[in-house]
Amino acid sequence: MLWVAVHLPDLSLEAWMATLPDEQRAGPLALLADHQVQAGNAAAAAAGVQPGLKRATALALAPALQFGQADAARDAQALQAVVHAALAFTPAVTVDGAATVLLEVAASLRYFGGPDALLARLRRALQPLGHRVQVATAPTALGAALLARWRDDLTAGPHRHDLAALQQLLDAAPVWLLGPGREHWEALQGMGLRQLGDLRHLPRAGLARRFGEDLLDDLDRARGLRPDPRTWLAAPERFDARVELAMRADHAEQVLHGAAVLLARLVAWAQARHARVQAFVVLMQHEPRHRAEAVTPPATALRIELAEPAADIAHLQALLRERLARVQLAAPTLALRLQCHEVVRQPPPNAELFPTRQSEQLGWLRLLERLRARLGDEQVLQLQTVADHRPERASRAVPVGSGPVAAPPPTAAATGSDLPWSRPAWLLPEPQPLADRQAMPWFEGRPLQLLAGPERIETGWWDGGLATRDYFIAQTADGALLWVYRARLPVADEDQPLWFVQGWFG
Repeated sequence: MLWVAVHLPDLSLEAWMATLPDEQRAGPLALLADHQVQAGNAAAAAAGVQPGLKRATALALAPALQFGQADAARDAQALQAVVHAALAFTPAVTVDGAATVLLEVAASLRYFGGPDALLARLRRALQPLGHRVQVATAPTALGAALLARWRDDLTAGPHRHDLAALQQLLDAAPVWLLGPGREHWEALQGMGLRQLGDLRHLPRAGLARRFGEDLLDDLDRARGLRPDPRTWLAAPERFDARVELAMRADHAEQVLHGAAVLLARLVAWAQARHARVQAFVVLMQHEPRHRAEAVTPPATALRIELAEPAADIAHLQALLRERLARVQLAAPTLALRLQCHEVVRQPPPNAELFPTRQSEQLGWLRLLERLRARLGDEQVLQLQTVADHRPERASRAVPVGSGPVAAPPPTAAATGSDLPWSRPAWLLPEPQPLADRQAMPWFEGRPLQLLAGPERIETGWWDGGLATRDYFIAQTADGALLWVYRARLPVADEDQPLWFVQGWFG
């Protein structure tokens, strides 16, 4: 077995800092629990603020210190996102303590190209979540967890697969890594027991009487001398996450900053489900108005639909940014909630060295998504075919989201022909008459060359729009292609035109 442990030493602090503006993160920050400093950032540590200090003492050392309140539920949601990111690599994922995630990856090594490649991809997958991580590997679950809590450079070496090498390395680890060791740290330190190896030189019965059986039990499980069964975790069927904003959001840009945290967790969940997001909903929970006569909705819901399922953070952020730019907040936003119930299980698109029709189609769909998000669904239209042979009635404009999205027009090179379509995409509002000489159409004083046709149409007698025409593809003197037709019914007036241009190619 090969276990990978991912430890997040600053999980609580980072979960609170996630929604803070960048300029505030640079200042001294600390997290409070029971009126004592639980954790602080580098700026706070530089000012002398350490865990365990009272709030007043910390403020005396750093007057500009900003405090946040510890929240176990917020930490659990942040840890769950790390679990989801890990589930994309193996179904054997569990949690050890409040800030360590364990992965059993022996069955996944061949797929990801070996342990080093897997660890590199795991770190890249965790990066968008914004946590500092310490990673270690070992043949036992608790052994990997202890090494990850100790240092971040213990992913390679003989201890990765060799149990004897792991035991030797654990002997040099500090005794406070064990849960019971932290509880009895002062007593152990007073006895000169600072490393895990020191515990093995003392009688087990005496250690058990003084410090409890748990201390020896954890040590044996870490060294592989006792079974260590674990319960595997699974990603939920639906995504539902919430974050409280560190500061109330009065405009869309502040909302987007907080939503970036939820989008990163959404993508991690989608990858754990081996799926791609089809649509999601962002709920902006508002601050209630103080005036009794003011009516403020408790939340504003913003639904984002994708033309093509995706699991790309940058793309989802771009769509949300475009939609938020058109939203007028009814009141300041205090919290955000993101829900996703619509996913599509399909593999991610393959990376391509040269553009293909598949990659061009993806770019076309993303362009449509951006336009719909910016202009609104009713402002972005596409042509939908109608069962009518008359060109002016053969299509109608409908919103893009109301039917299947049309692909971009193929080029001549893609179809292997100089005439890709028999009908043009660009039709004139009304057919324009052409001059004719010797039964041939002329355009701008020059004759047209008929390249293809005729395509005969005789229809519309049932609705008063009779059309009897012969259509041709014609070429002008400068190479442009026109779609022209000749009226087939006899006309009483000899001056009435017989040829008309109705569309353009290209």
